[in-house]
This record gives sequence, structure tokens and C-alpha cells, in this order.
Amino acid sequence: MKITRITSHVMQYDLPEELGYSQQYYSRRTAHLVEVETDEGLVGWGECFGPGNVAIANKTIVEKVIQPMILGDDAISRDVIWHKVYNLLRDHGQKGMPLQALSGVDIALWDIAGKAAGMPLCKLIGGPHSTRIPAYGYGMMLKRESVEDHVARFRDEAAAILDMGFKATKMKVGLGPKDDVRLCESVAAGVAGKGRFMVDANHCYTTSDAFYVGRALDELDAYWLEEPVAPEDLDGYRELRAGLKVNITGGESEFNRWGWRTILENRGLDIAQPEVCALGGISEYLRVLALAHAHFTPVVNHVWGSAIAVATNLHLLSAMPPLPGGLNPWEPMLEFDTTHNSFRDDLLTKPLEIQRQVKETGGYVSIPDGPGLGVEPDRDFIRNYRLDV
Repeated sequence: MKITRITSHVMQYDLPEELGYSQQYYSRRTAHLVEVETDEGLVGWGECFGPGNVAIANKTIVEKVIQPMILGDDAISRDVIWHKVYNLLRDHGQKGMPLQALSGVDIALWDIAGKAAGMPLCKLIGGPHSTRIPAYGYGMMLKRESVEDHVARFRDEAAAILDMGFKATKMKVGLGPKDDVRLCESVAAGVAGKGRFMVDANHCYTTSDAFYVGRALDELDAYWLEEPVAPEDLDGYRELRAGLKVNITGGESEFNRWGWRTILENRGLDIAQPEVCALGGISEYLRVLALAHAHFTPVVNHVWGSAIAVATNLHLLSAMPPLPGGLNPWEPMLEFDTTHNSFRDDLLTKPLEIQRQVKETGGYVSIPDGPGLGVEPDRDFIRNYRLDV
């Protein structure tokens, strides 16, 4: 089965309201899908991590750099293709956008492999360890408003997300350490007696500021503090993990098995958060997962993007073996963005309906059961939102 064409579909629309996190505000949502076609008629879909102009740059890498390397190659030989592309791009970037672009292609090839075998991705990997996945909802984004308005809104939104049925909720911080503690206190009050909450700093703190916020989170019984410091600051991660009770998480900004080997050997994470649409696709994700479990580090995948990314991660979480195992094993969760996302909710011919499932099941989401990813995008929807770049 030969690869005949690879197409990038970069889609974008204006959000109903501006949203922010510790690094920036944004008013548009972007998604970058990759479509791989074959001479036997099977088509695979993947997704590349990266918003805005990053998606446009990745489109060029997918279509103008990677596609010429692998046209005519056997679509089923995805590991051969992965190493061919990585080796040819090694001199130009072992991390970042080249790996994001390769991720979308690799996911699409796994989708093709599942369709060719007539089985869902989770079975192709090795079988489902679970048939449904608990989900947590994140929201509580930053806005151009006062601290007092943030405090009141975060408390109400945290309670509302748990009332939707999600098992836990995650907030953003980034107003500054003292104001961020106020935000965390309001969220802790909002979720009291209902569930857990987590905090995502998007690497905005120095180590000392992360300790200041982290000590408050210890008292508030937060479940984790995500990306507290810059991803390059491995010493800071290790110091924070050793000095705080709250779980330290991160890794969405890391790429490939070699980057992850360094992080895991450093012992700075309580929970690893690989991003399959960025680190090198499913092929590389499975190697990173094996590394994490070899270091006895639990994994909760980072999830951002369209319904393709969500479906991919549902299969990966389903196929994840329990760590360390037992009658009541530790469970990974599906990350779900509760803010407006038409690329997740309206993209597919048969929507995943995550929020409906969560409400009806008390916080759980089922795995798509069709071959490959088990989902198909609506081409009319793609044409309607596609950027002509």
C-alpha cells in the first residue's frame, strides 16, 4: 500500500471571546489536520500540535519537506518511515516544529494501519486495559479583568465544571504569585466537597515563585502543579518535587525519546504529560510511555486540539497498562478543554459528544470502536474553516 499524497488542512475561526494563559491572550482557535492518501483508497487522519502561525509553518514542513521524502513508501511501514524522516531532519531540528509535523503524519499512518487491519487503534497497539476513561475539565482562563473579577469567576467556573460531571478541574494561573494564590484559594472553595483541582502555570514562574505558590497548594490539597518553571529548568523541577507535597507535572513541551530520557532520569516529575501530536506521533509516544513506566512515572497525556487529537488520546489512554497495578489501580484521565472549540465538537461526521457522555456516566468517556482512530472528519466542515495559505 503506497502513499500517494499528504495534505495539510489548517483551519481557523474567531473565538466568541478572548482567552489567555500565562504567556499570551488569543482570540482565534486553530487546528492542523494531516490527511495521508494511499493507492488502495485508504485514507488516514492525524493532527499536528501548534496554534496560529505555527500551524502554517508546520503545513509547509508536512507538504514541502516530509511529503517528498515518503511519497511511494509503504504506508504500513510506519516505523521505517518515522526513522527515515527523523534521520533526514536530524541536522535541522530534533525538537520543535519538525517533530510536530512528523507527529501528524505518523498518527495518520497509524489510522491507516488500523483501517487496513480492521481494528481500533487501541487493539492494534495491544488491546484496551480499560473501555472507558475518566475525564477532567479545564477552563478558568485568564482575561483582561481585575484580580477580584478573576477570583469570583474562577470560583464559580470551577464549581460549574464539576457540576457538568467531570472528575476534576484545572485552572490557569499567571497574574503573579500572590494573586495566583488568591485564585487557587477561590477554586479550592469552588470545588470543596465535589472533586479535585489542578493548577497549570504554563512555565511562568521562577523556582522561588513556584515554591511560594506550591506551598499554598500543599495546604489547599491541590492534585498537581503543572509546568511550574521553564521546561529547560530540570534542576528546578527536581527541587520542587523534592520540596513540595503537591504533584509536579510537565513534559508537554518535550520531544522524542531522547528528550524524555533526560527528564525521567532527572526524577523531577510526579506525573508525565507527553503530547502525542507534538513529540513525534504515536510511534514515538509508545516509546516515551515505555520509558516513563520504566522509571515508575505515571502518565496523564496532554491533550489540545481537535476531535482527531481527542480520539487519538482516548485510544492511547485505553491501551495504557496500569502502573503499578492492583485491585484499584491509579487511573490516567482525559484532559478536556471546556472552552469553545468547534474543531472538537463539530468536526466529525459522528461527534464524540464528550460533555454528554461525562454528564450521563458520572465523568467517563468511551473509546471510539471503529477501525483506526474510529472517527472521520466532515470534509464540508474542513472546507468551511480551512485557511488558504
